[in-house]
Amino acid sequence: MTYGYIRVSTDKQTVENQRFEIRHFCQTSHIYIDQWIEETISGTKIPEKRLLGTLLNAIKPGDLIICSELSRLGRSLFMIMSILSHCMNMGAEIWTIKDGYRLGNDIQSKVLAFAFGLSAEIERNLISQRTKEALARRRAEGQKLGRPFGKSKHLKLSGREEEIKVMLSQGLSKAEIGRRLGTNRNTVRIFINSRLQNPPCSAPQGC
Repeated sequence: MTYGYIRVSTDKQTVENQRFEIRHFCQTSHIYIDQWIEETISGTKIPEKRLLGTLLNAIKPGDLIICSELSRLGRSLFMIMSILSHCMNMGAEIWTIKDGYRLGNDIQSKVLAFAFGLSAEIERNLISQRTKEALARRRAEGQKLGRPFGKSKHLKLSGREEEIKVMLSQGLSKAEIGRRLGTNRNTVRIFINSRLQNPPCSAPQGC
């Protein structure tokens, strides 16, 4: 079976560009798409919560998944590496058009998957190190890091405001911040909206 996989993040985006790229590639390569998988969902969602997860559970040896680029599979190197590893273990292949990857159960693909995994690990370590360095710099500058006063101090993420600010400045998504802090993206979003964008007022006369 040959699958065409298409993913967009929001309903404001269109799947037609990706469909056109895949169809054009298949026509010039004399490949026929047996089944299309289309979904509108963030790439930060784990495959098990996407149609991609159903596809990965259904693939068999010799199957082929074609997508426009690797970022359609996921938004982190670790997630992409995990998907590639699963496909290679199943004897299936993933081809991407823009990236030009042909990933299957061969030594070159395994080396590439290892490189992706190593890069993901390095990326996580660098982000962690940058976060620690930024917090240390803020402490050195005399900024107080700790639990703020206010009626919402019982929130799960209270006391981690500066850490969250640093991660936001690094461009991390709310889902990724949640994973790093041991919570979910909704908790992070609510906390950011209530405590970082509209910090509680501690003036005796009110605000």
